[in-house]
Amino acid sequence: MTAALSVAATGARAQMAAPPEAEAVAAPPAPFGFEDVARIAADLVRADYVRLQAKLTPPFADLGYDAYRGIRFRREADPWRDLGGFGLDLLPPGMLFTDPVRINLIENGVARNLPFDPAVFEFSSEGFPPDAASAPPGDMGWSGFRLRTVLNRPGVLDEMAVFQGASYFRAIGRGNVYGLSARGLALGTGSAAGEEFPAFREFWIRTPEPGAASVTVLALLDSPSVAGAYEFVLTPGADTAVATRAALFPRRELTDVGIAPLTSMFWFGPADLGSFDDYRPAVHDSDGLQMVTGNGERLWRALANPAALQISAFADRDPQGFGLMQRTRDFTAFQDAEAAYERRPSAWVAPQGGWGEGRVVLVEIPVESEFHDNIVAFWQPGQPLAPGVRHDFAYELSLGFAPGDNDPAAQVRQSRSGASINGKGARSFVIDFDLAPFEGQPDPEPVVTTSAGEVRHPYVVRLPAEGVLRLSFEFVPGGADLAELSARLDSAQLRMSETWLYRWTRG
Repeated sequence: MTAALSVAATGARAQMAAPPEAEAVAAPPAPFGFEDVARIAADLVRADYVRLQAKLTPPFADLGYDAYRGIRFRREADPWRDLGGFGLDLLPPGMLFTDPVRINLIENGVARNLPFDPAVFEFSSEGFPPDAASAPPGDMGWSGFRLRTVLNRPGVLDEMAVFQGASYFRAIGRGNVYGLSARGLALGTGSAAGEEFPAFREFWIRTPEPGAASVTVLALLDSPSVAGAYEFVLTPGADTAVATRAALFPRRELTDVGIAPLTSMFWFGPADLGSFDDYRPAVHDSDGLQMVTGNGERLWRALANPAALQISAFADRDPQGFGLMQRTRDFTAFQDAEAAYERRPSAWVAPQGGWGEGRVVLVEIPVESEFHDNIVAFWQPGQPLAPGVRHDFAYELSLGFAPGDNDPAAQVRQSRSGASINGKGARSFVIDFDLAPFEGQPDPEPVVTTSAGEVRHPYVVRLPAEGVLRLSFEFVPGGADLAELSARLDSAQLRMSETWLYRWTRG
């Protein structure tokens, strides 16, 4: 076998090229695109769902984590190796990735399948036989793919996005390392019935033209409850933009659907240090959910690792945006030289077109380590998605150090909490806002509320060296087991900051 990828013509779904005599008389086919994938998805829901599972054979069967990491894609097998601006790596099956994924290239408007071929991989000498690259491909497929581009260094193609595992994908901006993930769709997240994980079963990747700034990826999603077509236009940069549209075709009424879902990890931070015995002051990929409502209200919900599952819903109409953000960017806040949490990307979802009535949903799941994602955020439409009907959504996903809303209102930089020294059972809260909006202005008025218990002694102090205006207050829960806290800064009847939100629960 050769390490060069062979290419088979597929058209929209054809398995064989048209006979020469047909090609001579037929009109040129329309370029393969998003609506072709939508037609495939619509056809899928007319039949019973069938999960595609490959029978993995050696050397891909029964791989552990270290063995799987010992498989490397050969750079000379990159079908875009001569393009210069982008690179494409195909990913092997094995370990957690057992469902076969078809991958096609779109060149000159024609979709061509890339058959699975073990010869495009290098295998570690530890744990693999010398002839591993010559193994028969069998009925195995790829597990996904990786996109590379010139992102951080001139002439070097750095990894900037990866699509692998169910409908998960990750992307980063300049200077980032991988952290949170995006998904095509969420179903039943946090529900008692359990979560369903729709999967991308096939991709069509448009080969970029020389000098192109973007890469277009089409994807076919399928699950027992829904099929769908997706288009992702990825434009790398300081913030990598992913212009997204989806056409969903439910097999059942979807009451538990999550649009534009984001998945992250929050183990602990400055608000709950007392519960964790760790040399690091904080461990998280994201520290808050940021929202801009349809009427322009700016909200910041600080994340938590709760003692029990928590689901919060923020009702809205035509939201302007939401995202899971990592605002803490100082190494000293984490002290983890290997994980580099201060470089994890934030992700911002900006809906395109009116999404109507619905809610931003935040799911917080208790975890005992940093190795499990436990935070999910998504948009849930106010009305269920009915079967037999096409449902379209469009949004732009941006990933980087500070994507999304750039309103001049003061943003929350960090939240802290601890036992109060002024009364048994009371909690002290400290919230740092950006100082810049208050330069040359009198001190703003702190507005702090709670749904239960009592708020005492709110006050503000300027910390110019740190560039923050600090709001402090005490919270006395009394007999309450749960309280929704909110805080903002007003000046002369004007709201000068976003609104900080926090759910306190008795530990």
